Amino acid sequence: MSCIAFCTCVYYDCSFHPQKHNNECTSCIEKNLERHEIPACFFNKIGAETDIKSDYSFYKFAKKVMDCEKE
Repeated sequence: MSCIAFCTCVYYDCSFHPQKHNNECTSCIEKNLERHEIPACFFNKIGAETDIKSDYSFYKFAKKVMDCEKE
């Protein structure tokens, strides 16, 4: 199984997690693009707390980035 060293996703039960297959991040990114969402690792990078039921929309990510810029 492949798992990229920089992966910050903690949702190991997710079937798209890089530890579950040999596609690295491709499966996760494909799923997110189809849903008009941003992968959880992007939220993790900016320090935004997320959970499996969070809103991962482009809008929510942009808002989080803008909120971080204000701080």
